Amino acid sequence: MAIDRIPERLALAKAANAEVLNYEEIDVGEAVKEMTGGRGPDACIDAVGMEAHGTDAMALYDKVKQAVRLETGRALVLRQAMATPTLRYAACRKGGTVSVPGVYGGFIDKMPMGAVVNKGLTIKSGQTHVHRYLQPLLERIQNQEIDPSFVITHKMKLEDAPKGYKIFRDKEDNCIKVVLTP
Repeated sequence: MAIDRIPERLALAKAANAEVLNYEEIDVGEAVKEMTGGRGPDACIDAVGMEAHGTDAMALYDKVKQAVRLETGRALVLRQAMATPTLRYAACRKGGTVSVPGVYGGFIDKMPMGAVVNKGLTIKSGQTHVHRYLQPLLERIQNQEIDPSFVITHKMKLEDAPKGYKIFRDKEDNCIKVVLTP
């Protein structure tokens, strides 16, 4: 049975000096309000996409609709970034930006478009432009300005790729990132 990757990912974020807020332990909406003096952050990033988890009614709603194939993604985090005061979270400030590099596979439901318009939010989305960033990032790694190796939890031979994909997909063995060596 798969286990949730949240503790491992939070630990990685903390190791990278990020300020970590665990929705299972605190009310993230209240914490963000307090951290920003009630204003909300200038930008919010939905980096999780269609596999978002939560503990409220909307999270359950998404999970059920996805299970019966009436929805292809759980947009909980995206809604939280855009939210109206009637929802539990109202993260992004008026005039802020919501960035969506998280992967969505099709249809999602219950999007607060009124909040997007009324708050004047800018929505930016799309997959990472690998070709644009690959060379500058490689140069920074080579110059030892950054070291992304802390995210690697498993190293395997290329022929073990199916096993590596399976443990990543099934969230086994605290797997975050698999590197394959030919």
